[in-house]
Amino acid sequence: MTEKEQIKKKVYDKKTAFLKTQHYCAYQERSQQEVRNKLFEWGLHSGDVENIIVDLISQNFINEERFAILFAGGKFRIKKWGRIKIKNELKLRKISSYCIRKALESIDDNDYILTLQQMIEKKALLTHEKNAYKKTAKIAGFAISKGFEPDLVREEIKRLND
Repeated sequence: MTEKEQIKKKVYDKKTAFLKTQHYCAYQERSQQEVRNKLFEWGLHSGDVENIIVDLISQNFINEERFAILFAGGKFRIKKWGRIKIKNELKLRKISSYCIRKALESIDDNDYILTLQQMIEKKALLTHEKNAYKKTAKIAGFAISKGFEPDLVREEIKRLND
């Protein structure tokens, strides 16, 4: 570790870290892993980190299911992500399968289809490809890259072209 990295690393005692973590969690919904990483970044040892996380969970500062549902809803509404991309991102954040399932269920099916349809229509207008097959492939590739299910994308493109 370089001297500059040592200066950046803050070392807190358990009580101070707990209070700072309460503020950290109150400001924005956090996953357990985000909080764990922050506590390690602050120089706490694993025993203290786990004790603080248990206390935060018992006081409802951390709730994985609530985090997953809010995360999924936000990424869907704001960034127009599909369920596949949301699921993968939640897995990266070490969220349980149960919480991921609950989060994905919280996305309304009608809103999901409507968002996909609007995205496909907008992309079709913006794609300047003469060849119909290539244009369809570009649109499908875009929607799939946003995390929408390939079968659903093909179905909606077919519906649009009919």
